[in-house]
Amino acid sequence: MNQGFVKKTVASIVSETSKIIIGKEQQLELIAAAVICEGHVLLEDLPGTGKTTLIRTLSLALGCDRRRIQFTPDLLPSDVVGTTVFNQKTSEFNTVLGPVNTNLLLADEINRAIPRTQAALLEAMEEHQVTIDGTTYRLPDPFFVLATQNPVEKDSTFPLPAAQLDRFFMKLSLGYPSQAEEITMLDRVGDGIPFGTVNCVTSPGDFAALREEVRSVRIADDMKAYIVSLVQQTRSNADLLFGASPRASRCLYQGSKALAAIAGRDYVIPEDIQRLFLPVMSHRIELSGQAGYRSVSTTGILEQILSSTPVPPAKESML
Repeated sequence: MNQGFVKKTVASIVSETSKIIIGKEQQLELIAAAVICEGHVLLEDLPGTGKTTLIRTLSLALGCDRRRIQFTPDLLPSDVVGTTVFNQKTSEFNTVLGPVNTNLLLADEINRAIPRTQAALLEAMEEHQVTIDGTTYRLPDPFFVLATQNPVEKDSTFPLPAAQLDRFFMKLSLGYPSQAEEITMLDRVGDGIPFGTVNCVTSPGDFAALREEVRSVRIADDMKAYIVSLVQQTRSNADLLFGASPRASRCLYQGSKALAAIAGRDYVIPEDIQRLFLPVMSHRIELSGQAGYRSVSTTGILEQILSSTPVPPAKESML
């Protein structure tokens, strides 16, 4: 196996995407880790912060087929997964797959669709397949969903249910750029976004090798115990209505191995897990009613769990 393939590939992806997305290298690395782990990403941020531009730029660097769905209240499940249509010439019903039949699906403003339409993505996100009129169709490999939502506007929106949120590997926010970053942004894209400058540095066929290298990363027993301890504390916290599912433990496990490979290591250290903890957990927990009255935040709870949990020595994790 080509050790270092993940590090080199992700560095190239981040470099190409950063031609247009300024100052977001840390978020780009996390998105790359999720994509390698066949995970889905929810970008929650204010309008105009570059969510949709990031996804389009990333698809160009990845060399993957990309399709976009603008989620609206009148969007139907068949508009997402596809449907069967009657062919008058052959007198047969033909299946027409929807825009979900792609490598990278941009689900733009996903919380504007009704829950029934949101749920149409569940099978695709979990099983990488869709079922239309009793027939199952496999989706292309790789397949991942990058969804956006605006946390401010509440009119004509439908909050994602817990089952839907749990399918997302992580939730990220780009945030506003610094003054220097915004000046650089104006220099590079102020007169128009030069998507043509972004080079393709990988292809769908490379993802099997990327996953294989990540699977070979070692993670010691004390690192696994650390992951489980962090997750289980969300389930016993009195300020939380419910904690994170076992899927969260699996995401921390896979994601920490991906971050280790991105850093050029073949073993996981505590910092890999800690870096992922908030992005992986923040959308999987919900505050209790009493905690809300006391102005307690989910971020504060997660940071407290992270700071109070004993950290295994990194040296032992290399054995």
